[in-house]
Amino acid sequence: MKLSIRTKFGVGMVFIFLIILVLLGFSAFYLNKLSNKTSAILKENYLSVVYAREMSEGLLNINQEITTSFIEKKSPDSLFIRKELVTIDNSLQLEKSNITEPGEDKLTGEIESGIKTYSGSVLKFIKSSGQPNNILLLQKMFGDIQHQLIALSQMNGKAIESKTDDAKDSSKSALTQMSILGTICFLLALSFIYSFASYFNGRFFQLYNGIKEIVSSNYGQRLYFDGIDEFYEISLLFNEMAEKMSDSQNRMEKSENFLDELEDDFRLSDTQELKRLLVNIKSIEKQAEEVISKIENKT
Repeated sequence: MKLSIRTKFGVGMVFIFLIILVLLGFSAFYLNKLSNKTSAILKENYLSVVYAREMSEGLLNINQEITTSFIEKKSPDSLFIRKELVTIDNSLQLEKSNITEPGEDKLTGEIESGIKTYSGSVLKFIKSSGQPNNILLLQKMFGDIQHQLIALSQMNGKAIESKTDDAKDSSKSALTQMSILGTICFLLALSFIYSFASYFNGRFFQLYNGIKEIVSSNYGQRLYFDGIDEFYEISLLFNEMAEKMSDSQNRMEKSENFLDELEDDFRLSDTQELKRLLVNIKSIEKQAEEVISKIENKT
């Protein structure tokens, strides 16, 4: 199949473009993979830590309000406590929808059960105007729930560390694989560019030298290109032109030799004719002398 120079250039550009696409595709794949891992860390574990902290802070605020009101022997701020209970419940519901680690669902269920019991006890404490026996029970439940929330935070914290290490390993592996792939693509592109440039440079150099030889009247110069592209066609035209110029030169040389021989023939015939004239003149002179002598004798 005949491939023109334009087609070869097009194929070369497509090849380079494919190499770039391969690199971009793998880069996007690994970046997306790392992005998913980091997003999972933020979404699945970091948010659980945040929810646990919010619940812990809400319980701590309620416990402080109850303890302060008991010590100062005043009624606790029920509006503040109810607001904190709502905040705690919202964080709990968000945590229930974000369970990802083994055992997290069980622990969250225990926390939910403890918070419900604690909330009911807090509301009873507010209505009972702070009886001493209730305050001790609330302190115990508060401590139990806090331990569970700490366990929930630690569980997700360890998961964050583990997934972060996994993301680091993935990034190192991706970097290694991309380095290998990049090196292979670079060598392929370099080899292709070198072969492509060598192909055209070699043919242009031969064509340039051939033209120089023709200009120097060396009509025996010939070009020989492999393949069936435009360079091959140019070589055929070049060789045909050189052959015609060589034939013309040979004909001109033969014409010049013929003219030289003809001139030599003309010169030889002129010399012979001159000799004949001289002989005739001498003969006429002798005859004239004889006639003059006869005339003188008669006289």
